[in-house]
Amino acid sequence: MMLFAYGWFMYLLSPLLLLKLYARSRKEPLYAQAVAERFGFYRMPATSGGIWIHAVSLGETRAIQSLVETLRQHYPNVRFVFTHGTATGRQQGLSLLQAGDIQVWQAWDSPQAVKRFFRHFQPKLGFLVDTEVWPVTVSQAAKHGVPVVLLNARLSARSLRKAMQWSALAKPAFGSLKAIWAQSEQDAKRFQSLGVPVQAVMGNLKFDAVPDAVQVQQGHDLRARMQRPVILLAISREGEEAALLDVLMQQPAYLKDVQWWLVPRHPQRFEDVAALVKAKGLTLIKRSEWGAHPQANDVQSTDAMVLGDSMGEMAFYFSAASVCLLGGSFEPLGGQNLIESCACACPVVMGPHTFNFAQAATLAQQAGAAVRVKHLNEAVDVAYRLALDKQECANKAELARQFATQHQGAVARCVELIKPLM
Repeated sequence: MMLFAYGWFMYLLSPLLLLKLYARSRKEPLYAQAVAERFGFYRMPATSGGIWIHAVSLGETRAIQSLVETLRQHYPNVRFVFTHGTATGRQQGLSLLQAGDIQVWQAWDSPQAVKRFFRHFQPKLGFLVDTEVWPVTVSQAAKHGVPVVLLNARLSARSLRKAMQWSALAKPAFGSLKAIWAQSEQDAKRFQSLGVPVQAVMGNLKFDAVPDAVQVQQGHDLRARMQRPVILLAISREGEEAALLDVLMQQPAYLKDVQWWLVPRHPQRFEDVAALVKAKGLTLIKRSEWGAHPQANDVQSTDAMVLGDSMGEMAFYFSAASVCLLGGSFEPLGGQNLIESCACACPVVMGPHTFNFAQAATLAQQAGAAVRVKHLNEAVDVAYRLALDKQECANKAELARQFATQHQGAVARCVELIKPLM
């Protein structure tokens, strides 16, 4: 009964989805493309027998890259149907496509749209990445005979509380899954406390994601030619850039001795962040103005701040920086993924809010790859001192690299779990 009511509620919300897509497309035009796919209408011919993978956004899409490549090696004739919910996820997903693969928007979680998706593509197996369990989607998958696995599954304490509040909807949704393969023992215990069995603990796919070697080399080359170290506010969320600028303006030495780079999480905020910097009277340099191969003289202006207004170049940003301030962790937003920073040998300073990546944050802190602070003022001071101490910074960078390497292996474990399903 609850699922029936939810399905109709989502159906009635469809006009609001269109309004939201229109609003977002004004800054990210990709949201205006192929809108009909959101409702289960497709231009490409109907297919059957593919492996469906839903990676909602940029982080999830990057996380599955090594898994997809490994599956292709084991099963050369495999074809994939990739679905995404965000523009950044869809853009990144282009790098996964090979002949015979399909990429479409995630179907809106209403019965009509989801039915059309399964009837059109008829996948033989489905994988949801991280947390993306939609009640109607998994229910319809079961009705269409499609086994669905939640892999790289995580459930934060906050998400568990929400699931408990909506247990009449959450438990049947998780119960419709073929299996849950958790990232960690802590995630497994949270699923189990919800009354949902977990079949395996596979580790975190994000540790197996390999940074782009060309970008890493470009970043390291630029860092070697820079006169000042770089501190990067990475994957930042609304409010964090303004707070950082307020701290920097109070201490002129912070701006004189190091250079600050800002890379917002959402591209639609690039211009807003640029306006914040200019409002403080600071010089701004945009990554989009450098060309394909940045040179040191592109960024050496005395008081200039750099805005990372490009997509898909986090490996370059992390490799150019001496220290990373972890976005999303200085406001109660749960933090962003710190693993890629560590894989690029860039030590991390993080705030108190890392519940979205709790295990990785704790392990990084224990390994000496990351430092946790209470607030942004302290983070700026810690990062500033570390960036100017070349030996300590090098030591932390090596600990970060070792931390990222030591926790690899999730892809191999995941492939072993997938073999019986194939």
